[in-house]
Amino acid sequence: MNFNNTWHDELGGFYTALNPTPLKNARLLYHNAALAGELGLDESWFTPEKSAVWCGETLLPGMAPLAQVYSGHQFGVWAGQLGDGRGILLGEQQLADGRKFDWHLKGAGLTPYSRMGDGRAVLRSTIREFLASEAIFHLGIPGSRALTIVTSDEPVYRETKERGAMLLRVAESHARFGHFEHFFYQGQTQKVRQLADYLIRHHWPMLEQESDRYLLWFSDVVARTARLIAAWQSVGFAHGVMNTDNMSVLGLTLDYGPYGFLDDYQPGYICNHSDYQGRYAFDNQPMIGLWNLNRLAHALSDLLSADRLRQALSGYEPALMAAWGENMRAKLGLLTPQKEDNDLLTGLLALMSREGSDYTRTFRMLSEVQQRESRSPLRDEFIDRAAFDEWYQRYQQRLLKDERSDEERQRLMKSVNPAVILRNYLAQQAIDGAEQGDITMLQHLHRALSDPFSDAPEFADLTRRPPDWSKKIEVSCSS
Repeated sequence: MNFNNTWHDELGGFYTALNPTPLKNARLLYHNAALAGELGLDESWFTPEKSAVWCGETLLPGMAPLAQVYSGHQFGVWAGQLGDGRGILLGEQQLADGRKFDWHLKGAGLTPYSRMGDGRAVLRSTIREFLASEAIFHLGIPGSRALTIVTSDEPVYRETKERGAMLLRVAESHARFGHFEHFFYQGQTQKVRQLADYLIRHHWPMLEQESDRYLLWFSDVVARTARLIAAWQSVGFAHGVMNTDNMSVLGLTLDYGPYGFLDDYQPGYICNHSDYQGRYAFDNQPMIGLWNLNRLAHALSDLLSADRLRQALSGYEPALMAAWGENMRAKLGLLTPQKEDNDLLTGLLALMSREGSDYTRTFRMLSEVQQRESRSPLRDEFIDRAAFDEWYQRYQQRLLKDERSDEERQRLMKSVNPAVILRNYLAQQAIDGAEQGDITMLQHLHRALSDPFSDAPEFADLTRRPPDWSKKIEVSCSS
């Protein structure tokens, strides 16, 4: 196994070198066998004898662990210096095919950036991040992934006493908007340039010799962010804490906390019970993405003129709307763009919002519609049948314009409309079991989330409407 340490070796002053602090009586609870295979790890890596690797006791040859420093805007307010308060970047695995992945251990103990925190994670939040990162990845959305969950007997205090845990996650990079903000606001503009050059060298090498490389690079950051948020919106994912320190420069989904996938379609859904003003509500995410990009642009103002920054930022809305429009046409099974498509979509969403329709079930059931079928099973999901019938007739007429078979369209729709999503109550069931030493639900849910577009009978229990009690689950920043 080959580890590089480019962040450590090329970015002095961007981190503190630090080893993880192991938990007491830590042991491996669960591992991601599919991801392990992609990283070249066979099952021998996950025996009890190797547990020390996954809980920070043993470093693999070549690792140079460190805690990154960054700053950021939190809930719209400048928060100053932040950084890896409970995370350690262990090293960067170099695969034979040229890809590079950070190995990052979360819950690894106190760092110089812990502020008032304890540097730990709990089993609850660790399982939530493991499942969410896998759900997002298998829905085809860029993000970090999770390799292992470690549990322990060490108590960690949140709202109550909980069990300490660690998560080893991998990502192409953990570079954040907040890294640039940190050095800009400290007046270290040479480090802003140094970081931009580092990222271009390692992640945008095709731009390295371009005279306009900073403009081209930032324009691509803008476009990646737009496409990421369009993808979130299309699957009904609310991140919950879109602070600039949680925003990936590479356009990855990072830092899962009080996230939530829509159950009922409520555009103003607030998944984070710490978000008292609803800043990060589901329907605000596109606007917040642009707000965060403006903060990043400000931090790049010594690299690019104001006109160049505005030029790059002007690409955000067109990229967002193009990606979202393409995603939503696919969800509706509209295979060739037509002028009435937007009215059909907004009409359906308005009806769903008025009735509180289940977002995922509605689009999955729509994938079963036949062009010349007079009635749809989806009709029974709506109270206002007349309103649905009026929309459905227009929808059928629109489908006929594509001149495609029902079989082809249904196949394409089922490839983008998941049958299984990570509902909060399902995650909670996995957590409840794991806290009692039973990982049956964790395994079952992980398998289903790894194949979310399947109609496999063994996952039918995960596709039902959520129970009423699930609406009382509260998830906050401590999650």
